[in-house]
Amino acid sequence: MPSLNGPILIGIDSGLTVTKAVVFDAATGAALAIARRRVPQSIPAPGHIERDMDGLWAASAAAIREALSACGRPAGDVLAVAATAHGDGIYLLDAAARPLGPAIVSLDTRAAALADHWNDGAVADAALSLTGQRPHASAPSALLAWIKAHQPERYARIGHFFAAKDWLTFCLSGTIGTDRTEASTSFTRVDTQDYDDAAFALFGLEDMATRRPAAAGSVEIVGRVTAQAARACGLLEGTPVVAGLHDVTASALGIGGYGTGVAAVIAGTYSINETVSTVPKVDPRWFCRNGILPGEWNAMSISPASTANYDWFIDQLCAADSAAAISAGDSIHARLAVEFDRARARPSSVLFHPYLFGSPFGGASSAGFYGLNAWHERADLVRAVLEGIAFNHRIHVEALVDGFQPTSVRLTGGISRNPAIAGLFADVLGLPVTATATEEAAAWGAALCAGVGAGVYASPTADPRDLKAIETVTQPDPEAQAAYEERYQLFCEIARTMQPLWPKLRALGAPPLQPGSDEQGAAR
Repeated sequence: MPSLNGPILIGIDSGLTVTKAVVFDAATGAALAIARRRVPQSIPAPGHIERDMDGLWAASAAAIREALSACGRPAGDVLAVAATAHGDGIYLLDAAARPLGPAIVSLDTRAAALADHWNDGAVADAALSLTGQRPHASAPSALLAWIKAHQPERYARIGHFFAAKDWLTFCLSGTIGTDRTEASTSFTRVDTQDYDDAAFALFGLEDMATRRPAAAGSVEIVGRVTAQAARACGLLEGTPVVAGLHDVTASALGIGGYGTGVAAVIAGTYSINETVSTVPKVDPRWFCRNGILPGEWNAMSISPASTANYDWFIDQLCAADSAAAISAGDSIHARLAVEFDRARARPSSVLFHPYLFGSPFGGASSAGFYGLNAWHERADLVRAVLEGIAFNHRIHVEALVDGFQPTSVRLTGGISRNPAIAGLFADVLGLPVTATATEEAAAWGAALCAGVGAGVYASPTADPRDLKAIETVTQPDPEAQAAYEERYQLFCEIARTMQPLWPKLRALGAPPLQPGSDEQGAAR
């Protein structure tokens, strides 16, 4: 139980559609209050997904103020605050430290052709060897190169670039910087874990080396809440602000899944699958990025292909039922859970590729239902969507098992709250799956870092909670595992068959290029 008074920590988690502030009891790790604000995205052109930076800060400040008010503790009890947020993408400041246009978020695919071009040539292997990862569409390297090619005036005005959570840290403290986990998204050397000018040169971005954010440790105090920020969010001026970390690393930390021998699976907007190593091991199948502390590397096998597909399914195919559920005091998720269970009890030919926003197979991939007939109903579709999400996670987990031999999985993400989903993942992955009753795992991961910076925890993994008491372990069912093996192999076979066809499908919907335009831009 949380104490009735005493020190508290605030973790901020800004996802792709919602920003949250959570107040945690420092002694127990209990969440005392949570406040959320939606942050709209804009799609000004196909593949362009952006957000307003000032709007993000205003929403986050309002959430902090609400959570702090709701927790019943005075602002003076706050030991420290730290932010986490979606990784990759790009947030730009001009020379006056003002937003330079809208932020580009990690679902953006405008640079997909450029990243694919790099990956078809010598840049891919050079990047893998130097930085521990091949470039991808939402990497800062690809986005900066795209801006250089297509928005040269904007590129010339860049004063600083950093990530989403770094923008929130700047708004809180006035400090321009980043942390070790975020710095490693494009421009650090994998063995030294520090910036390397050769990484900027590799992507034709030499002039950005002087505009990079200084990288602190994730647990370091990097500033103090300014008077302006204090007025906006209700914190006391001078409250310590800790550097924080990339949200997928924060999520793994928050569920007790940050460490060797365990795969943390985050079924969120992205399909995130990661494990920690004490030596850098590079492979095209995962990003080898900086861990929280020096000498730790986080192997991340990811694609933008997880529960964003489920959200799309609800928005596009369940809108009326969702509104009816809300009116009845019910939840569309509860209704779909019943349909999922019903559909799993019978054979189905329906499979779904969850590639609405991207995939492990390159920038031209797209989503699709296969094996669909007139007699199928919505239950069969929702089953296929959820199974497709789990199958895509398996592609990534298999890579990590091959490279690091994790023996268990810790699962988090919104859909993991349904016990049937933990069973689905256990059966699809063939590994025991642990679901932890952690409210707002990423925010708690940020708060753990804040606690280390404030001196109340010895290390980020010194979680004060009794994790065993809040865990549920699901073992794979051998019969279900065998059935899913057949479906998974067909899922992969269809993907291999579709790879040469996806670019042709994309071309059908692409606007014609204007004379003189070049979608590969700086790739040459």
